[in-house]
Amino acid sequence: MGKIKSLIGNIKQYWNTPAEGNYVPYKEIANLGVAGFGIHWASTLANAIGLSASNFIVGASIGLQPVHLQVMLILANIVGIPIGVFRGWFFDNHKMPGGKFIPILLKTPIPIAIISTLFVWLPYEQMDYWTKVVVVWIVFMILSVFLGFYNEAFTFYKQVITPNAQERANVSSVSQILYSFAPTVTSFVVPTIAGLTWGMDNIWTYRVVYPGFTIVGLIVLFIFTPKLKERIIVAKRPVEYVNLMDSLREVAKNKYFWIINLGSWVGFLEGSSAVLVNWTFNYSDDGAHKVYMGLATTLISNAALWAMMLAPFAIKLMGKRNLLIVHNTINVVLYAILLLVYKNVLLMCIVVYLNTFVNTFSNVYTPNINADMRDYHQWKTGVRVDGLFTPLTLIGTILGFFTGLVVPAIYEQMGLKDDYSVLYNDEMRNNLFTVLIICSIVGSIMNLIPYLFYDLTEKKHRGYVNVLKIRAMFEDYGNDELDNAQLIDAMNIIKGARAGLQKKIVDKSLSKAEIKEIKKHNEFVESLPIVREELEKFNTERYKVQLETAKATASKGEVYLYSDWTLDRSRAKALPKATKEQKEIRADAIKLSREKKRSYKLLMKYGEENLILPDEKHAEEIKNREYNTEKERREIKKELKAYTKGVSVYRRITKPYYDAKNLIIQAENYSHLDEIERIYESVVADA
Repeated sequence: MGKIKSLIGNIKQYWNTPAEGNYVPYKEIANLGVAGFGIHWASTLANAIGLSASNFIVGASIGLQPVHLQVMLILANIVGIPIGVFRGWFFDNHKMPGGKFIPILLKTPIPIAIISTLFVWLPYEQMDYWTKVVVVWIVFMILSVFLGFYNEAFTFYKQVITPNAQERANVSSVSQILYSFAPTVTSFVVPTIAGLTWGMDNIWTYRVVYPGFTIVGLIVLFIFTPKLKERIIVAKRPVEYVNLMDSLREVAKNKYFWIINLGSWVGFLEGSSAVLVNWTFNYSDDGAHKVYMGLATTLISNAALWAMMLAPFAIKLMGKRNLLIVHNTINVVLYAILLLVYKNVLLMCIVVYLNTFVNTFSNVYTPNINADMRDYHQWKTGVRVDGLFTPLTLIGTILGFFTGLVVPAIYEQMGLKDDYSVLYNDEMRNNLFTVLIICSIVGSIMNLIPYLFYDLTEKKHRGYVNVLKIRAMFEDYGNDELDNAQLIDAMNIIKGARAGLQKKIVDKSLSKAEIKEIKKHNEFVESLPIVREELEKFNTERYKVQLETAKATASKGEVYLYSDWTLDRSRAKALPKATKEQKEIRADAIKLSREKKRSYKLLMKYGEENLILPDEKHAEEIKNREYNTEKERREIKKELKAYTKGVSVYRRITKPYYDAKNLIIQAENYSHLDEIERIYESVVADA
C-alpha cells in the first residue's frame, strides 16, 4: 500500500514538470500513450496491406500468387528507392512549426485512410487476374508514399522525445504499454468478427470491419498528437541544409549503422514462422477453429505487456547490447522447441507466447539503439541526421529483391500457389511449417552475429550527449542566445569534468535513496572522459592543424575557385598515417580536398555571377505572391523551385568556407569558458 501511495505521489509531483535529469513530464507520456492509439488505429487497415503471400488481403482474399507478389514487391521497392532517398532528405532539411516529425503525423493520416479504404473497396471480383495484379500494385505504391512518411515520422519522433537514453527506454516502455492496447483490441475484435462472418481470407472483412477503427483513430490522433514535443540537442540556429552525398559519406563511416542494419539484412529468415498461429487456426480441422483465432492472438499478444513493463529494468540491468544478445539466444532455443511441438495447438501457443514475450523487448531497445547511433553520429560529425540514414538502409531493400524470394519460393515448392485452400490439408501444412521453423532458427542465429561487434555502451552514449549539450551551450553563447537552464546543465557537466570526480563505492548498508544517488554519480563520472576530450580538443595536434587550415580557407572568402584542389588532394594523400592522430589528420585533409573539388566544379558550372544568395524574405515573398491564372501559379512555382535549387548550389559551393568559419567560431567560443563560468556563477547565486 505504501508503494502505491508513493507511486501516486510521484506521478502527481512530476505530472507537469519532469524529475531532475529527465526531460519528459508524466503528462506528456500519457499523451503519447493515447496518441499512439490514434496513430495505430488510423493506419490499421493501411498497415494490414502488404505484398506477401502471408498477407490475408492480397494473398488469400484477392488471390495473388506468392512469387508474383514477391515480384510486385521487388518492383515496388525499386520505385521506392528514390522516394526513400527523398523522404530522408526531406526529414533532415525541413523543420515545420512543431518540429521535424510531429507535423508529418498530422498531415499524412487523411490520405492514408482514403487510399487504404479505396484499396479494399475496388471491385476485384469483376477483374481478371492480371488486372488485379496491376491495380493492386499501383494503389499500393500510392499508399506506400504516404505510409512511409507516416510510419517513419512516428519512429523518428520516439527517438527524439528525450536525449536521456534510460528515460527514452522508460518513456517508450510506458507509452507502448498504453498504446499497445490498440493492436491488442484489433487482433481480438477483427478475427473474432471475421470468424463469425466472412473469415480473414475474405475481402469483405476488410471493407466492413476496419473502417470503424480508422475513424476513431483519426479523431484520437488529431486531439492528442499536437500535445507532443520533440527534443533534439542542437543550438538555437536555423536548420542548416544537409547535403545528400555528404551525409551518405558520413553515414557510411558509422560502424554502428552497419552493425544494426546488417543484423536485419542477414537475419531475413527469422520471421518465416510468423504465420503459424493464424494459419493453424484458420485452416486446421477444416477451419473449425477460425472463431477462436482472435482470442488466441489476443492472449498471445498479452505477453507483450509484461515484456514492455520489464524492458526498462532489463536495459538498466544488462544494457541494450547484452539484452539483445540474450533475446536472440533465447529465440533460437524457442524456435527449436517449436519445431518439436507445433502440431499440438496448445503447446504451440505457449511457445509462441514466450517468443512474443522475448521479441517484445526489441520493441523498446531497437528504437533506443537507433537513437543512440544517431546521437553518436551527431557527436562524431557535428551534423544532426535522422532521415538521411534511410538511403543507405535501402541496401537492405536491394538485398531483399533476392532474399525476399526465398520464402515465397518455399511456399510454391511446398504446394501453396494462388489456391490457399491447400492449407486445409494437414500433411501439406505441417510439412510447410517444419521448413518455415527451420528457416526461423537459421535467421535468428544470423541476426545475432553482427551484434557481437556492437560496443556503443550506455556509458559512451551519456558522454556523447553531454558533449552535444556543451557544444550547443558554446554556440548559443557565441550567438547571444544562451538561456539559464541550458547554461546550468552544460556547466555542471564541465565543472564535473574539470574537478576530476571519481566513482564512489556502493555500500549496501546505505538507504535506497543514497544508493540511487551514488549510482547516478557513478554514471555521470563514467561519461566524463569523453567530455574532457572535447574540452581539450583544441590543444591537440589534430585540431591545431584543422584550425590553421580553417583560417587559411576562410581567408579566401565565401566564393572562391579552388582550382588547386588536385594539389590539395595529392598533399593530403601523402600525409603520414602511422598513428591514430596522423590517420585523423590525413582523413580531415582528404575530406576538405573533396569538398573543394565539389565547390570548384559547381562554380565552374554555374559561374559566380549566377549564384543565388539565401534570402528567407525573398523566399517568403515568392510563396505569398498572389496569382489570378493557372499560368501565373506555374510561374510562381517555377521561380520558387529555381530559388530553392540556387540556394542549394550556393550552400554547396560555400561549404568549405562556412565549415572553416564554424570551426574558427567554435574555437573562439571555447576560449571564453572562464567568462561563461562567471556568468554561470552569477546565475546560480541569483537563483
